[in-house]
Amino acid sequence: MNFYCLECNLKLSNSDITKFKCPCKKVNIKPHINYQKNIIKLTKNIFNYKNKTQKFIHGKTVIPLSIPTFSYQEAIESFQSIASTYLVYGDKVKKFEKMFANYSNVKHSTLVTSGSTANSLALAALTDHSLKRRINPGDEIIAPALTFATSVYPILDIGAVPVLVDIDLETLNIDEKQIEKAITKKTKAIMPVHLLGNPCKIDVIKKIAKKHNLFLIEDGADSSGAEYHGKKIGSWGDLSTYSFFFTHIMSTIEGGMVNTNNPHLAELLKSKRSFGWIRDLKNKKKYEKMYSNIDPRFLFISRGFNFKPTEIQGAFGIHQIKKLDSFVEARRKNANFWTKELKKYNKSFLTIAEQPNTKSAWYGFPIIVQKKASFSKRDLINFLNSKGVQTRPILSGNIAQQPVAKTFKFKKMKLTNSEFVNDYSFWIGNHHGIGKIEREAIVDYFDEFMSKY
Repeated sequence: MNFYCLECNLKLSNSDITKFKCPCKKVNIKPHINYQKNIIKLTKNIFNYKNKTQKFIHGKTVIPLSIPTFSYQEAIESFQSIASTYLVYGDKVKKFEKMFANYSNVKHSTLVTSGSTANSLALAALTDHSLKRRINPGDEIIAPALTFATSVYPILDIGAVPVLVDIDLETLNIDEKQIEKAITKKTKAIMPVHLLGNPCKIDVIKKIAKKHNLFLIEDGADSSGAEYHGKKIGSWGDLSTYSFFFTHIMSTIEGGMVNTNNPHLAELLKSKRSFGWIRDLKNKKKYEKMYSNIDPRFLFISRGFNFKPTEIQGAFGIHQIKKLDSFVEARRKNANFWTKELKKYNKSFLTIAEQPNTKSAWYGFPIIVQKKASFSKRDLINFLNSKGVQTRPILSGNIAQQPVAKTFKFKKMKLTNSEFVNDYSFWIGNHHGIGKIEREAIVDYFDEFMSKY
């Protein structure tokens, strides 16, 4: 574990620890180190107690949608920030941003308060007056109909019109074959969603965007760690977004990230995240000279938000990113097993398989009951719930069928598959806490249910 000077929050080197002196030279840090050693010991004991394995009772033990992804490392790192009183956006956030950019193989990552605000920030950046080609009110953005609400709301918030396109039943992602049919003179961007951790055919979508000179924004909220043709999801578009909500593949409790390889967009993201001021910009000296009559600490160059994360989110992130691949592999093992074992029931319900040349993050495991099945979606959900298996609808379903859709302007293509999935589907939890016993129990429950039909 790391040790910090509780006076200046500087991470201590081995030499600093040995000498009991922080480079800030403000205090003797021996008490600081001892305090933190005590905290580390106590925190480890707490998490060891909480993580004791409970005996699994078939048909009774709850298999939850998700479990916490964090342990004592994140808790200790967070408490060290709390004890230092350095809690607002700072060095730990910056460190996590660099680690995530490196992991994603992109040049710039910007941490924000949620996946929803990540979408809002990304789209707001594309409206900025400094861009020669930008999104204006009334322009259209193509997105899948099967999605989450805050993949659509940010489109509306910038005055654009969402154009909803149907999905591919094999992946539940936007049907790339339908995208060009939705393009008009007003189209400015495509915003595909890598739904439930399953990668879109993003290479095909990128070619379409390039052909028509459109922005490409990847919504990877559910898909941290997923790959397409050996390349990380979120490294294909002009911008990409992620969610680090408590239940997601990795977590900063609440949090989100925006990735880009474009240096100008990266600067816009940093500025707009923090009210539109220049404090965090690499080229802030340029603006200081341009507007020398304004205090540079409160110099605003664009419209912005308060989407700044805290050091607690940074503290979580720098440990979570190290665990991400192991989380994804555990989820893949579960999902691939279920896909194989449940394939025999395809006449009654469909499952989703990991596609060739992809690595799905498997946020959840979707089930789509066939229209002609001899049982209903509700019958299957009730049975699984009775066995302790938690379930949820597939996010917002077809957003065009939600009551909120009556309150805003949108366009839509024919949404046959989206409507089918909306009406006949749900998903069960999939996470690193599901092992061999739970994995096989879930198949047993499906077998027991299907034996009646």
